[in-house]
Amino acid sequence: MRFEETPLAGAYRVWPEPLSDDRGFFARTACADEFAAHGLVGAFAQSSVSFNARRGTVRGMHFSASPHAETKLVRCTAGAIHDVIVDLRPDSSSYLKSFATELTAGNRCALYIPAGFAHGFQALTDAAEMLYMIDRAYVAGSARGLRWNDPALDVAWPEPVAVIAERDLAYPDWSA
Repeated sequence: MRFEETPLAGAYRVWPEPLSDDRGFFARTACADEFAAHGLVGAFAQSSVSFNARRGTVRGMHFSASPHAETKLVRCTAGAIHDVIVDLRPDSSSYLKSFATELTAGNRCALYIPAGFAHGFQALTDAAEMLYMIDRAYVAGSARGLRWNDPALDVAWPEPVAVIAERDLAYPDWSA
């Protein structure tokens, strides 16, 4: 795997390095030892999938509050998505900055999202599917979110919003 730092402290794009032959290829997508060598969480307690029927669907911006803040490794397994993270850690050099990347089934890139970040995405295709690997069990009482179009976050969504949950529309703007 190849780890590529993003402009946000502690967040990485993780690229598989396929070993190819006439059958196709084989590639690791997670390895506890390699993640640890980069100072990253490499053990994931939970795996989840998000299926998005319509292009333009927005999910986010979601995070879990301490002490249940989650580290995530996300990957698009079908279609394509515009993935966005925002650093909500007040002591971070990248506090309130955002980063976006395109994750597709074809590029097989994953995004490593440290605890303390908000995360969201927009489906760029119909039938876009995301795989989440999460370092701890979900605690519903710690679930939080920010409004997807909060001006303080300065997130640019590439397409008009076609579908969004009432819950995501009702989240408040960020206030430290």
